[in-house]
Amino acid sequence: MTNINGTMVEVEVRQVAGATAHRAVLPECAQITSSSGQKPDLPAAVVRASCDLEILIPSLNEAERLPCTLMRTIEYLEAQPYSSSVVVIDNDSVDQTSDVVARKWSDRVSVVLTGCAQPGKGAAVRRGLLTSRARFVGYMDADLATPIETLDIVMPLLENFPVVVGSRWMSGAAFAKRQPAHRIVSGMMFRMMANRVLPGITDTQCGFKFFAGDLARMVARGLRIDGFAFDVELLRAILDIGVPIKEIPVVWSNGEGSTLHAVRDGKRAAVDVFRLARGRLA
Repeated sequence: MTNINGTMVEVEVRQVAGATAHRAVLPECAQITSSSGQKPDLPAAVVRASCDLEILIPSLNEAERLPCTLMRTIEYLEAQPYSSSVVVIDNDSVDQTSDVVARKWSDRVSVVLTGCAQPGKGAAVRRGLLTSRARFVGYMDADLATPIETLDIVMPLLENFPVVVGSRWMSGAAFAKRQPAHRIVSGMMFRMMANRVLPGITDTQCGFKFFAGDLARMVARGLRIDGFAFDVELLRAILDIGVPIKEIPVVWSNGEGSTLHAVRDGKRAAVDVFRLARGRLA
């Protein structure tokens, strides 16, 4: 049992694709030849300094929610023995998101702003992965829907397994604050579709995913989806090269102010998942 923000969570680790409990070695086809993980056509100026852990936060007009998220995240990271950085990927915001990030937050944990004019969560996360040089890199939601203390579970697992992702639906997960009914129904329908692409994965959309840095950079180079189905494409690409995925149960809270548009974004994500299932993503 693990205590996360006052909620006791029974930690069950779900193993997909037959991982064994030893230090992970990437399959030969997944080895990275570049020491920096830098995509060849990216200018060196946009590639960040290396650290042990880099947390990406894709953000579109998140000036209201980011201050609390950054404060709690940095407070947690400052107490950890490993080096870390928080990267806010501004997805063409028109509010004060960039001003929030520009504040002085910490002497020990760097807070970096990077831009992504291409619309979509997938485009923002992909840019963050490709410009990272961290040993481990991952992304989370701007509203901190999953407590940052979940890294107490994630980081030790990353020493042995190259992919650790949160799940709201596996045994041991808990909802501190549930979604509205219409979001629950649409989410259920999306999970049914995603299961055609990723059988055995209980939750593709939980915004708390972490990876070995070299693996994340290599896989991100081949991804194409810019929208909310990006997670499905990412996890599918990882399984396709024979790398196992670890799921862990998380405590999750529905946050107000989500930029997800249920009809527009839901329709686009459904189409993308359908194309993935048919193998026709162009």
